Amino acid sequence: MGRILAIDYGKKRVGLAVTDPMKMIANGLDTIHPNELMKYLDGYCSSENVETIVVGYPKQMNNTDSEAVEYIRPFLKKLRKQFPDIPVELEDERFTSKMALDTMIQGGMKKKQRQDKSNVDRISATIILQSFLERKNI
Repeated sequence: MGRILAIDYGKKRVGLAVTDPMKMIANGLDTIHPNELMKYLDGYCSSENVETIVVGYPKQMNNTDSEAVEYIRPFLKKLRKQFPDIPVELEDERFTSKMALDTMIQGGMKKKQRQDKSNVDRISATIILQSFLERKNI
């Protein structure tokens, strides 16, 4: 059984989350710089069986693409070229950053930890992945 990997792609940081091999639980994996992402994914995908990659896709309230799509589209093209055998799916990422902050507050995370944007990105990726799992009824 393979894992599902989620990516919350940003200009400054990329949050990553992954399922367990049975695809039951979404867990935060890492937060890395966009320049290091493809090398990181190469290593991860060669050591783990990744069967699907889910990328957070930014939409506006009226369901149109947000401005951030401009830098996500080239990334998606590069991702699909580098991993042609792994399906790439898109998941609406509206409100994930807000939900991540709310989750950190509810979890009792201290203010200094909440200000660390890498925590927000990793948790956002986890929320994107959990949303995908629920939508696909996996």
